[in-house]
Amino acid sequence: MTALATQAPATDPATTDLSTLRINGPRLWASLMELAQIGATPKGGVCRLALTALDGQGRDLVTRWAREAGLAVTVDQIGNIFMRRPGRNPALPPIVTGSHIDTQPTGGKFDGNYGVLAGLEVMRTLNDLGLQTEAPLEVVAWTNEEGSRFVPVMMGSGVFAGAFSLDTAYAATDVEGKTVKDELKAIGYLGTEVPGQHPIGAYFETHIEQGPVLEDHGKTIGIVTGVLGIRWYDCVVTGMEAHAGPTPMALRRDALQVASRLMQEVVACAHRHPQADGVNHGRGTVGMVQVFPNSRNVIPGRVKFSIDLRNATDALCDAMDADIRATAARLAAETGLSIEITPVSAYPAQPFHPDCVQAVAAAAQRLGYSAMPAVSGAGHDAVYMARLAPAGMIFIPCKDGISHNEIEDADPVHIEAGCNVLLQAMLERAG
Repeated sequence: MTALATQAPATDPATTDLSTLRINGPRLWASLMELAQIGATPKGGVCRLALTALDGQGRDLVTRWAREAGLAVTVDQIGNIFMRRPGRNPALPPIVTGSHIDTQPTGGKFDGNYGVLAGLEVMRTLNDLGLQTEAPLEVVAWTNEEGSRFVPVMMGSGVFAGAFSLDTAYAATDVEGKTVKDELKAIGYLGTEVPGQHPIGAYFETHIEQGPVLEDHGKTIGIVTGVLGIRWYDCVVTGMEAHAGPTPMALRRDALQVASRLMQEVVACAHRHPQADGVNHGRGTVGMVQVFPNSRNVIPGRVKFSIDLRNATDALCDAMDADIRATAARLAAETGLSIEITPVSAYPAQPFHPDCVQAVAAAAQRLGYSAMPAVSGAGHDAVYMARLAPAGMIFIPCKDGISHNEIEDADPVHIEAGCNVLLQAMLERAG
């Protein structure tokens, strides 16, 4: 507790002008760059897969920094790390912020890592300023958000929120057959606290956008209103393979031509279902295609492809589902080919709490940052936290909208801005 013992005399944030408070941007940037050296790749990215020895080293560094800042560190049974700064009233549930430090195999320096270290920088700044909050504050590093080594994704926050059981997570294996439980033991982060028994008063997550919208609009802060609902399907179009030369065009049962028409409709479907206010958050993607028999001079007899539909509300996702199924039925009737659409998985849309969204918006305005409403098309740990407590997210731009890539990049000015917004949003909830 040395850092807290030597900090400036405590002051009351209720009597402090929040607009004057700023985090230490160079310190936050230096921390991000130091953490990025653990698992650094030749192209400037990071490969630090969940529960590897490198992940253990990253956890050791972050928890060392937390203890140096006077934070109490606890670990739960799925390896989630909670780093607590006390408040005047320990009976109040803590105001929590965080993300994850595991990466994709070709990951970047900022995805997840920024959210954890921004939270740590908030704690360091409050120490520097001698500010004490009414409610405790905490930073959390969630286990295996990426899901690149073990599935399901967002594992630590999912177990914490009761989306799936601890036993299910423990039994998950990687390609070598190693289990989550054994790998938690191996890196020393198999904790004792029961997941979900850790109270949360409100949750904020700061993140790079992982898309191009903020950059395209020239905005510094994305006020995230929610996370898109997701529907995944496998679609199979069945025709008849035949010789490409002797078979006349009018007599073909070409599965690829029919599949191509439906693929175009997946994209068009996303444009047909905007919100009532005219804002379009629809997404339609075909990312995987398998053609049988995949031969140069054979008419394709079977095509299997993926369909990914997303939108801002479950009602809009339902409308897109009905739309694409009706289109498939029409194409099947017109062509005589079989079209089967099979659901693979679904994630409900998750709106964030109005009070947390407003806290982010007010902080951005108070600080003079350009800002706009935003939605997240990707999943985050905040999705599960929003089921348990008021939650919100803060986005900052990333260069060219690129993420899950070694060239992922962010401007230090934006990094600092997002953390300043986080600082003030947390103080508003905790004061």
